[in-house]
Amino acid sequence: MRLARIRTPDGVSTGEYDDGTVRTDDGAYEVDDGDESVTLLAPCEPSACYCVGRNYAATLDQMDYDVPDAPDWFIKPPASVHDPGAPVPYPSWTEELTYAGELAAVVDRRCHEVGESEVDDVIRGYTIMNDLDALDQPGRTARKAFDGSAPLGPWIETDVDPADIEMTTHVGGELRQEATTAQMLFSPREVVSFLSERYTFRPGDVIAFGSPANPGLVEPGEAVEIRYEGVGTLRNVVVAE
Repeated sequence: MRLARIRTPDGVSTGEYDDGTVRTDDGAYEVDDGDESVTLLAPCEPSACYCVGRNYAATLDQMDYDVPDAPDWFIKPPASVHDPGAPVPYPSWTEELTYAGELAAVVDRRCHEVGESEVDDVIRGYTIMNDLDALDQPGRTARKAFDGSAPLGPWIETDVDPADIEMTTHVGGELRQEATTAQMLFSPREVVSFLSERYTFRPGDVIAFGSPANPGLVEPGEAVEIRYEGVGTLRNVVVAE
């Protein structure tokens, strides 16, 4: 099942997405028919986005990073969340904006100290995040935690096993990333369990599992399309601010 949040003339609603239609308690809404009064929103409202880096061996080789002994993470604030399909302004204060196509889990209920065997019980499902990074800024917070730096969506897929999902990222129509989640150093369930020892997760919180090799620069006018098999495709166009 695909759970989507939408903005309608009557307000924000949540429902099941099926072939361009979102069915909510208030009725059915078409989201792919060009009607701009009904739009997809980020599928959740996290109190934080917990983002793992250095989680693919090929990325470590490419970036000349050391192999971590445990998941290496940082946090993006709620202000970083950006809707699927919405234009992404290219910040005026950077000259090196990069993309990174990541699988992300969405927490379903408040939880803490979750064992790996219990992770599936506390996760609502999986979505996609574009971990935007202003590479020329000093430190991870300056680089990654700015407004709109986490395009998220297009929905939450509740019926998918994250262990071996194929993914691709196209930028401006060109294939830039191609991998599978089986190549992760730390699996999604390992990551959720590890981070839950340190944080109390809340419903809607996002946990992103890192980017495959070839994260790279994106320029105004280019569309970034990130696809995870069985989950969906997140697409946003970068525009001049």
